[in-house]
Amino acid sequence: MSFKGSSVLALKITLILLMYAQAALSQDGIFIVVKDEFSNPITGATVISTKDSNISCITDRSGKCLLKTTLNAKTQALVKAKGYLEKRIDLNAGSETVEVILDPLIAHVSVTSVYLSGGEESLRGIPGSFQMVDKESLEKARNFTSSEALRRVTGIHAREEEGFGLRPNISIRGTLPTRSTKVLLLEDGVPLTYAPYGDNASYYHPPIERFEAIEVLKGSGQIAYGPMTVAGVINYLTPNPPAKRETTLRFTGGNRDIFDGNLSYGQTFGKFGLILNLTRKQGQGARDNVRIGLSDFSSKFSLQLNTKNYLTFKFSHLKEDSRVTYSGLTEAEYAANPRQNPFRNDSFNAFRTGFSVQHTGVIGNHLSSVTTAYIHYFSRDWWRQSSNSNERPNRLGSDPDCRGMQDLYTTCGNQGRLRDYLTWGIEPRFNANFNLGKAKNEVNFGFRIHAEQQDRLQKNGDFPWSRDGVVVENNLRRNFAISGFVQHRLILGRVAFIPGVRIEKIKYYRLNRLNSARGKTEITEVIPGLGITANVFKGTTIFVGAHRGFAPPRTEDIISNNGGVVDLESEKSWNYEIGVRTRLYKALRTEFTLFQMDYENQIVPASLAGGVGATFTNAGKTLHQGAELFMRFDSAELIKTRFNIYFQVTHTELSTAEFRGKRYSAINPSVLITGNRLPYAPKRLSDIMLGVSYLDLDAFVETNYISRQFGDDLNRIDPTPNGQQGIIPAQTYVNATLNYRVEKWKTVFYITTKNLLDRTFIVDRSRGILPSMPRLVQVGFKRTF
Repeated sequence: MSFKGSSVLALKITLILLMYAQAALSQDGIFIVVKDEFSNPITGATVISTKDSNISCITDRSGKCLLKTTLNAKTQALVKAKGYLEKRIDLNAGSETVEVILDPLIAHVSVTSVYLSGGEESLRGIPGSFQMVDKESLEKARNFTSSEALRRVTGIHAREEEGFGLRPNISIRGTLPTRSTKVLLLEDGVPLTYAPYGDNASYYHPPIERFEAIEVLKGSGQIAYGPMTVAGVINYLTPNPPAKRETTLRFTGGNRDIFDGNLSYGQTFGKFGLILNLTRKQGQGARDNVRIGLSDFSSKFSLQLNTKNYLTFKFSHLKEDSRVTYSGLTEAEYAANPRQNPFRNDSFNAFRTGFSVQHTGVIGNHLSSVTTAYIHYFSRDWWRQSSNSNERPNRLGSDPDCRGMQDLYTTCGNQGRLRDYLTWGIEPRFNANFNLGKAKNEVNFGFRIHAEQQDRLQKNGDFPWSRDGVVVENNLRRNFAISGFVQHRLILGRVAFIPGVRIEKIKYYRLNRLNSARGKTEITEVIPGLGITANVFKGTTIFVGAHRGFAPPRTEDIISNNGGVVDLESEKSWNYEIGVRTRLYKALRTEFTLFQMDYENQIVPASLAGGVGATFTNAGKTLHQGAELFMRFDSAELIKTRFNIYFQVTHTELSTAEFRGKRYSAINPSVLITGNRLPYAPKRLSDIMLGVSYLDLDAFVETNYISRQFGDDLNRIDPTPNGQQGIIPAQTYVNATLNYRVEKWKTVFYITTKNLLDRTFIVDRSRGILPSMPRLVQVGFKRTF
């Protein structure tokens, strides 16, 4: 054979080999290179085929690995690494190598970060009911309060008060909503309330403008948090510093003199990022002589120390100066004018300053940590002339010159409830993952050291406008708590078993500075839980869970004002749920849950339980059970057009919410109320939204329905003259919102109407009748620079 012929033959053979090599590469897999935002390789990242979770690879020191999977037009993979947000990527048959940039997991602890990072894959492993109000939903809804947003979450009854949502009353699955005392509120994973162990009441709540998303977790996954594990966890997420400079200016105005302005600036400079947020909100509340004014500043700073360590600093300061009363109306007052408020001299002044620092670290290929240290100080002074509708006014009979309501604005004095709270803590949390044979394991564990101090004063003033007076209460209360948890996720094929346990040890101390009486005690509680998830087929997960609910007694309940220690245990419950999360099609996603909460050991006045010699005792039992449904449909995902009709339903059916055991009324201790329905536990909650979006336009109409509920444990139908007992009729609110974006101006214009039909409802009777917010019409714009 000639040299020329040999060369031609060799060339043909080489081309054939290259073709086979290319074909083999297309069939055998594709190289994945994983880097961080600064193009540094990430070692130990896991790449998993979404088609078959058994097909995976782990990156080497160069950040590279070979994913051996057959490629086609729909092939995708999930890329995960400790300390980074997971990312879903497309794998094209024509590519030999795909480079992936992962963003760091910094700045907040998501309640789903325990199970990965909050993405769609994470939801498959959450042992219980979970729902998220994401950034886009909050943005388009133009919520005025956080309560508005929470009404779109199953199981939640958010009761109104002054109309601005600053002292929320949140119930989950039939728990008492007053001051949200049975709900655990978090901000970026850190306790939001000022005394979650000693007095878990919400007299402070940031405006909705501070947050970009809300998470709600109600299953056995709650034991990773605490101390409250009875009803559910609500975690508010604040925005992270943006990668590029972004300035946002938003103004909203409307009737009732409402002004809502927000200015935000964020930018990243190399390894340092920041975001600053300022909100001013003011206007008239739901009643006459109620005027709210607050300013809120929040900030977040992030710093990348190296490829495996990040620091995040947060600082916030809120100041409120409002004219708002505490008392509701009598039946006669409500009939005459449901929006009246005779206590025009009442005043609420408060400020809250908070600081936290968080370290996120990647310790190795299989271990990461998030450690948060926090401290915040909250001070409030509430001067008022009445605390409920029986006090007309509260100094009647105590002040010689106060003969009744005719002296309200002249010689009747007032009461000042003055409170100062200092709270601090540190909480390291760890996540480890490893394989044992064919079983994948993820272990989350951590502990918290937490301290609270309450300084509580009551002063009685001589005049309606007094801001000082005679001290009649002076209490120091302290709590110190150490808690720890471990939760193990054992994955066997499509099934995951998630057992866990939490331990809480709480010390209580109370000092009455007026007579030097003091007392101290402590409690320890073990809180177990178990969840099981099964990915029965693609896009569908069945979950089953059971856990011990826990609610510690307040300091004032377990230690009396004379220093005596009351024989009290923590409130406990057994919580069960079974449900299914499914997204068979991108256009439709649903979650359906059946739940039962068997609540025992509730703290009630001893006289009501037949006890003697103590102020409170454990004698309360209740049963809560029902079903929840969330459904969202987007037509654009089905027919692949830019025109989208969307439909969203949130429905809760609380079929049972009743007193159990031998239970007597708090109103009339001689009346047995076993079997009565719980007050403020509506049987049915529904929120239905129908909307349309096309290009730069988005508009929707929403109907929110709350069925009738009882205002007292006697289940009275006819109201009492003081307005504190009786039926609360059903409520239906219609809201509508329209958003239009002008791209060349980078501006969104919007108009929103709350309570479109301007109907007036009774929302609360506990301190007298409180009315719903009247119709609000608000217009505004948001511009991004």
